[in-house]
Parts: sequence; structure tokens; C-alpha cells
Amino acid sequence: MASHFVTRIAARLVAAAGLAVNAYVHADLAAEHDPVMATLSEGTLFRVEAALAALAALLVLLWRRPASDAFACIVAGGGLVLLLLYRYVDVGRLGPLPDMYDPDWTGEKKLAALAQVVTVVATGCLLLTRPRTLARHRR
Repeated sequence: MASHFVTRIAARLVAAAGLAVNAYVHADLAAEHDPVMATLSEGTLFRVEAALAALAALLVLLWRRPASDAFACIVAGGGLVLLLLYRYVDVGRLGPLPDMYDPDWTGEKKLAALAQVVTVVATGCLLLTRPRTLARHRR
């Protein structure tokens, strides 16, 4: 039982670290991507991703509930899907979203992708190994 507790704490710390790295990378690159514009700029979308990742990191650490773990997994997984989509597919402009196609694997993109994969794995473990509450039998 104690090892299960330690494993869950480690998974929370790893998930929060991955989310923090993701938030940092997106916040750091946001200004550089402001010129890519439609109704919204790519820089604005990077700032939104950074804010969501920072919020998810706090929730995973402070509000230990399946909902916060799921939110963190969705933020990291969604960011990873979009990163890979816009890396490999030239989607073009979609409504208010700019054309964000970028086929290069920069160091920052690799770091964000790694952080997102690590977060998805850690939060997936949290979601799949959550302790079960025992129902009390009343007589």
C-alpha cells in the first residue's frame, strides 16, 4: 500500500513537471509566433496552451482528483496531437485559426513533445491506478 502511494506521488510530480516544461516552452515561444495571424494569432494560441498547462500542473499537485488528472491528460494529449498534426500536415487556415504548419523539428518543439508524452503517460497511470473506495455495507 505504501509503495502504491509513493508511485502515485511520483506520477503527480512527473506530470506536473511535464506540464511546467510545456507551459514554459509555449510561453517562451509565444511572442515569436505572434506574426502568424488570422482572427487569432499563433502566439495567442501558444499563450492559451501555456496557461492551460500551468493550471493543469497546479491542479495535479493540489487537487488530487480524477477530474484534475483527466484535465491534465487532455491538455497534454491535445497539445501533442496538435503539435504532430501541424508538424506533418499542412492543414491551412481553419476559420479563426491561422495556418500553423511547421515541418521543422526544433529543439523547443522536441522538448514540448517529450514533456507532453511524459505527462500523458504519468496522468494515464494516475487515472488507471486510482485507489478504489470500498463501499460500506449497512445491515
